[in-house]
Amino acid sequence: MIPMKNKANKPLTPAVLHILLALSTRDRHGYGIMKQVRQDSNGKVSMGPGTLYGSIGRMIEAGLIQESDKKVDPEMDDERRVYYRITALGQQALAAELQRYREVVAVAEQRQVTPGTSAQGI
Repeated sequence: MIPMKNKANKPLTPAVLHILLALSTRDRHGYGIMKQVRQDSNGKVSMGPGTLYGSIGRMIEAGLIQESDKKVDPEMDDERRVYYRITALGQQALAAELQRYREVVAVAEQRQVTPGTSAQGI
């Protein structure tokens, strides 16, 4: 069995990264996650139900998220909606992934890589 700490350090798929980002500020239901992902990506990422719920199932299995036992606003919300929350392991995985992105950006900045530039002689 893989130790939990190692799971938090594995690279994330783009879908998992976006879901963890959406859950990093509050518990959300599936449609709320999809809306937040679209907003966070300025409309560039549109996650369908198949991708979302397939990812959610795998993320629950991996211990990155869990079903929340509370509703955000039970009087205004459909009681059938399932809310999800990020776990401590999910927070660690998100932090590790964001650090990886920061390191890549730092290398690109150090090399003064800009869109449209390419390696010479390739």
